[in-house]
Amino acid sequence: MGLVLSQQSAADALLDRDPLALLIGMVLDQQISLERAFLSPYDLVQRLGHDLDAAELADFDPDALGAIFATPPALHRFPKAMAKRVQEVCRLVVDRYDGDTAAIWRTADDGAELLRRVAALPGFGKHKAQIFVALLGKQYGVQTPGWAEAAGPFGQPGSYLSVADIVDGPSLLRVREYKQQMKAAAKANAPAATPAPSRRASRAPAKTATTARAAKSGPAKATKATTRKPAKAAAAGTRAAGKATTATKAAKAAPRTRAAATRMPAKSAMPAKSGESAKPGKSAKPAKSAKPAAAAKAAAPAKAASVGKRAAAGKAAAPAKPPTAGTAATARKAPVPASRTKAGR
Repeated sequence: MGLVLSQQSAADALLDRDPLALLIGMVLDQQISLERAFLSPYDLVQRLGHDLDAAELADFDPDALGAIFATPPALHRFPKAMAKRVQEVCRLVVDRYDGDTAAIWRTADDGAELLRRVAALPGFGKHKAQIFVALLGKQYGVQTPGWAEAAGPFGQPGSYLSVADIVDGPSLLRVREYKQQMKAAAKANAPAATPAPSRRASRAPAKTATTARAAKSGPAKATKATTRKPAKAAAAGTRAAGKATTATKAAKAAPRTRAAATRMPAKSAMPAKSGESAKPGKSAKPAKSAKPAAAAKAAAPAKAASVGKRAAAGKAAAPAKPPTAGTAATARKAPVPASRTKAGR
């Protein structure tokens, strides 16, 4: 009885006779249905036009191989990525096993070594390697010593846990049901996904951080501000005091300026002609200007006295004139010289 993994006879026949086709089908068995995964090697043969060759695929142009995988219908959900994966597997087969895919399990001494070789292939984790070992042992006739133990739970007979147990339609349904149960359990046990924060929510922490920084730096800023305000107030007070001092000096200087202004008329007050005594000017109001005026008054009597002496001497020397008519009346009417009046006084 041959493999029935792809559920198509031509594709399953290729899996039976070509180890590389079986390996490539196992590589592609992820994130797509297992029927499509094991059908793709057959489609790849049809597109290449000949049987698969590990050396040819290892040296194939990566872009050209990716285009072949991507041609509709695509050989995989992620054609370019899986084309690269298949090429990496073929390179390892060429480098380690001289391009002979069957040498991977044919030359293995036991199941443990076989598991190590399969797990070393690109894209094979522990479970996938165990499933492939179970498939080789259950349906491909590769039963090296210890293969069932190496395959773990997938090596147990009648488990229906993987492709290793698909031999017909009903077994395919049982395996698919098991996989669905496993996916549901994994989804239920998975931690709840945290919803992506909205733009407003993502901005909130930044604002909180900013507020925290502001709160943290607040006392320092307040201290600086408190320190600066007294300094500014002191500077303003100093400037105000300076202005007040200047105003006081100006106020003190004002009387001296007025005094200087009032002294000018006192200095310019000259004795009157014809022996008139000098009087202080009308503008000589301040007391300081009285000193020059007092000196002028003191000098006035002395001058008047000297003028009186000269007048008396002149009278004594002049001969008496005979009186004429109207002389007495004229004499009475004639004004008395100011010098004589002051001298008499």
